[in-house]
Amino acid sequence: MSADDLLFDPRGYNPAMSRGEMGSPEIEARIEALRAELRHHEHCYYVLDAPEVSDAEYDLKMRALRALEAAHPELVTADSPTQRVGGRSAEGFRKVAHSRPMLSLDNAYSAEELADWDRRVRELAGELPVSYVAEMKLDGLSLALRYEVQPTGEARLVSGVTRGDGQVGEDVTGNVRTIRSVPLKIDAEKLSAAGLGPAGLSSPEPGLAGLPVGASEFEVRGEVVMPIAAFERMNEERERAGLARAANPRNAAAGTLRTLEPNVVAQRRLDFYAYFLLVAGEYAAMGQAATLRALEALGMRVSRQWAVCATISEVVEFLERVEAMRAGLPMEIDGVVVKVDAQATRARLGYTGRAPRWAIAYKFAARAGVTQVRAIEVTVGRTGKLSPVAVLRPVGIGGTTVERASLFNADEVARLGVRVGSWVVVERGGDVIPKITTVVPTPEGETGVAESAEPFRMPVECPVCGTAVRQSEGEVDSYCVNTDCAARLQQSLLYFAHRGVMNIDGLGEALVEQLTASGLVRSIADLYTLTLEPLVRLERVGEKSALALLREIEQSKQAGLARLLMGLGVRFVGERTAELLAGAFGSMEAVATASEDELMAVDEVGPKVAASIREFFGNERNRALVERLGALGLKMTAEKKQRSTELAGLTFVLTGTLPTLGRDEAKARIEAAGGKVVGSVSKKTSYVVAGEDAGGKLDKARELGVVVIDEAGLMGMLTARGGDVQ
Repeated sequence: MSADDLLFDPRGYNPAMSRGEMGSPEIEARIEALRAELRHHEHCYYVLDAPEVSDAEYDLKMRALRALEAAHPELVTADSPTQRVGGRSAEGFRKVAHSRPMLSLDNAYSAEELADWDRRVRELAGELPVSYVAEMKLDGLSLALRYEVQPTGEARLVSGVTRGDGQVGEDVTGNVRTIRSVPLKIDAEKLSAAGLGPAGLSSPEPGLAGLPVGASEFEVRGEVVMPIAAFERMNEERERAGLARAANPRNAAAGTLRTLEPNVVAQRRLDFYAYFLLVAGEYAAMGQAATLRALEALGMRVSRQWAVCATISEVVEFLERVEAMRAGLPMEIDGVVVKVDAQATRARLGYTGRAPRWAIAYKFAARAGVTQVRAIEVTVGRTGKLSPVAVLRPVGIGGTTVERASLFNADEVARLGVRVGSWVVVERGGDVIPKITTVVPTPEGETGVAESAEPFRMPVECPVCGTAVRQSEGEVDSYCVNTDCAARLQQSLLYFAHRGVMNIDGLGEALVEQLTASGLVRSIADLYTLTLEPLVRLERVGEKSALALLREIEQSKQAGLARLLMGLGVRFVGERTAELLAGAFGSMEAVATASEDELMAVDEVGPKVAASIREFFGNERNRALVERLGALGLKMTAEKKQRSTELAGLTFVLTGTLPTLGRDEAKARIEAAGGKVVGSVSKKTSYVVAGEDAGGKLDKARELGVVVIDEAGLMGMLTARGGDVQ
């Protein structure tokens, strides 16, 4: 029975039919047939861009379904097309840990950098196949969708979670349900077509076992974007309402997805493009090209511009084609993502601390515009660094209105020759951060640099607190040394609260300004003494938002030693260094009291970083701050990682399949014992660890006379030398 039969049934249908007919098989069949047809038309319109019916016909069918469900509320299901827009979201968003970290990507900006990456990939891959899948890099925000497979065989959307800090995101399921290109329900036939049927996920690659999916759930990851047309409509509406225009589609999409009004999200017509499929927290056992085809089979929207490339030269040809069509695309893109196709090869390549080795983002050249410098201001950062900033005549660059651009330091201002009144070229570095690249002649009909405009000079006193600034010998940067400087404190608080640091949601710029101006917060530690009553007295701070902020602050106490080390703002101590310090010393006290020599014994910590750490903890104010944070209950410890040097100086090459150890695990054990693992065999190689089906590397080792051992030999070395074999 078609939906048309239901709408125009000559026998008639009275939505207010008697309660005695509730739940009858005929009514259920009518409702389910309408739902199926509406889902089909949504897929055609929002995913395939190929509508089969007019908007009026679609609306007529939707009204019929709403009438049936209104008369029979017990038959309403969460995946019905009528349920895409629910009520108001709960205050704030629940934090959710990801099944697998959502990592960022390393970047390349030239064909030469891509070629270098290709060389490294092939060296590490050894005898395994290397081909690439190139996809458009959409300029949006990452999202993870989790589906549960029902006993009836279909899958239903149960959650949508933002990337957050990569480890923990926010549950925005209510808003995700309004995105029409996100299926709320996936039928059994589509699951089977994607390889997610009852028999499990079949593997198209030799040597891969496939992942059983009688499993109950799977995850789709992708990008949420605001189409350019929707962005322009939104800005027109904002202007009519007397509101400022949104800066760009990416920020608009991010803000929309986090609004507390699902009906607003629905009106703004966000879109979702899928690119990863995970089962049981692991990437599906298929190549990337097969993954994209599987996602399409599931009914997901997948970017149509992607290609399998046998060589990096083919990748370059692809990205040149995409860049040429960039201006005519319906959404913003800022580059191309290149991924190794074969899953087995990706498994061997593994990950660095922050990104997969098997993928890279090629970023298009920054977009530029010409405008005039109206003023040069000096800002003060969280470390006290003074930075000149150009205030510009507003100029549109790549969909964003740019009004300010960093000039970095006095040397850069002098090198460029920028003065107040100069006409300059402004680029959005990485399509995000505005910077001035050159001074240009004054355009015809415009006013140039005034004769009275003096060359810029950095102030000798802090522009905020008036303290004399310091410039260390050999450095170009100037610093305010007053740790109580209001500007330093505000920037320190914003950095401390950042999602990649202590992850205190709700502590934004406006609130930080109020907290510092009112005297409620005079140091980072004061955040942990805030109470409800003074917070709600602040402008635009209600009781619910104040309570949510206090919960966030309390939760941040458990962020851990590495995050806290980052949050303190020690110069040169970023995420990687903080993690290494936490693992090496295990406690804040151990880091604070370590000598420069002890600090430099940590991997990747050199003299400059060690001296900065000692200078920070040698300051009485800083030590008092750390002690106070500890007394307030912040976690000051981490699991100490034992550093071994038993295999120091030895270089290993892994080849073939080992009986019990995965390649990543073998590599980790060798490195934990102080050894080094490289991708190719040379005369400098100490040992080649060979497993089953070892290829050309084994032949090369024999040719060069390099010692070859098996897994048992490696384990024996680790045991004999005291290495960790657990």
